Formats: sequence, C-alpha cells, structure tokens
Amino acid sequence: MTLATATDRPVREVRAALKSLIADFEGTETGSPRGFELREVAGGYRFYVRESLDPVVADFVQQQTPSKLSQAALETLAVIAYRQPISRGAIASVRAVNVDSVVRTLLGRGLITEVGQDPETTATLYGTSEALLGHLGIGDVSELPPIAPLLDDGSEGFDNEQF
Repeated sequence: MTLATATDRPVREVRAALKSLIADFEGTETGSPRGFELREVAGGYRFYVRESLDPVVADFVQQQTPSKLSQAALETLAVIAYRQPISRGAIASVRAVNVDSVVRTLLGRGLITEVGQDPETTATLYGTSEALLGHLGIGDVSELPPIAPLLDDGSEGFDNEQF
C-alpha cells in the first residue's frame, strides 16, 4: 500500500486509521455525518461530496465560477435552438465546420440534450434542455425571438454589386 510506504507505517495500522476516518466521516461515532465521505476507489482512497449535498455544491460552484461559452458554442446553440430536433451532421452543414467537440461541451454543460433519433439515418437528434430554457428565462422554445428580423436579407449587397 502506497500510503503505508509514504508514511513509513505498517499496512495494518494505515488500514485501521482509514477505517476510523471513514467511520468518523459517516458519523457512526458522533451521530452526525459530515458533508464529505472517504471512499476506496481503484486501490486508493478519494474524498467525495456526500450525495445528498451534490445539488448544493453544484449550485455553489456554478455561482462562483460562471463559465462563458465560446463564439462557436453560442452559434451551435443557436442553430440547435432554432432548428431542433437536429443532428450533428445538419448542425455541421449549417455552420460549415465540424461541431463534434462543441456538441460534447454543450451536452456536458447540460444546455442541450438528446431528444431522439432520425428515422432515416438513425443519427442522434439534439434539442435544448430545460436548464437552458431556465437560464434564458423562458418556458418553451416557442418563446425564442423570431430569428428572421435579426438577419440581413442580403438584398443591399446584391443590388450594389458591380460585375
């Protein structure tokens, strides 16, 4: 055991100390469990937040470290929001770039979710998550502003072109 070697103590003594710590953190001696626990994992030990406190810690961490999305992530999110359900391939064709890593990021942050499969291609289809709608302060994607007024119709560029 690495911990026994590092502390220059006998393995049985280190195991006994670890069991005592686990019992203390579980509250078996004091009757009150702590907010974290020590678990044996893959031949070692790790500290974990007690499962009952996961939502509290997640909220705290998100409030303390608000993360910003990259321009690519925002563009991909907009495509998904306005065209859902949509596959990665369709997103990539709209954006004209590979979107695999951006989609993984958006999934990891809980901003989009898998909503089904395309019956023809069996590709995974994506849509916005309830968490994203909550962040935007809307209840449904139908409340998104219409996108057409935000886009240039292109007529000015073509009328003034010189050939």
